[in-house]
Amino acid sequence: MTFQTFVADTVAFVREHEAWAPLIVFVLAFAESFAFISLLVPAWGILIGVGALVGASGLEFWPVWLGAAAGASLGDWISYLIGYYLRDRAAHVWPLSRHPEMVARGHAFFERWGAWGIFIGRFFGPLRAVVPLVAGVFAMSQFLFQMANVASAMVWAFVLLAPGAAMLHRFLPA
Repeated sequence: MTFQTFVADTVAFVREHEAWAPLIVFVLAFAESFAFISLLVPAWGILIGVGALVGASGLEFWPVWLGAAAGASLGDWISYLIGYYLRDRAAHVWPLSRHPEMVARGHAFFERWGAWGIFIGRFFGPLRAVVPLVAGVFAMSQFLFQMANVASAMVWAFVLLAPGAAMLHRFLPA
């Protein structure tokens, strides 16, 4: 199965089950943001396709957006908690054990940008998977983490979903 087939099949499933769209995008955004799963699930492409589906089918944008933002926030929060509780042992768990440079890059990024690193890291694939975990390992303030986490999840979900929803809605006849 190719990436394109996977995306097309998932978007078709959402089209057929529109009432479940907010829950489906919640799960996809969670998978895209959770430290270990995000390396295996190419959910960003599906979320862009769902955004186009929102514009084409009349699905309500805001519930779908809220589902994506909540899923992304929860995925990063759990990643943070895993890092917080595992601390140094996190580097010995897959996938970090096979890619120790990810921890070093995530730590350098986090040290340089602090809470802004959480916000910015959400928009860069490899960093999205590791920055929340590293923030937990280095015991970043949970309050600062959550502020950056929730704000970035809301913007990230909008950036992925809105262009397709707006463009198709604009060009399709009413």
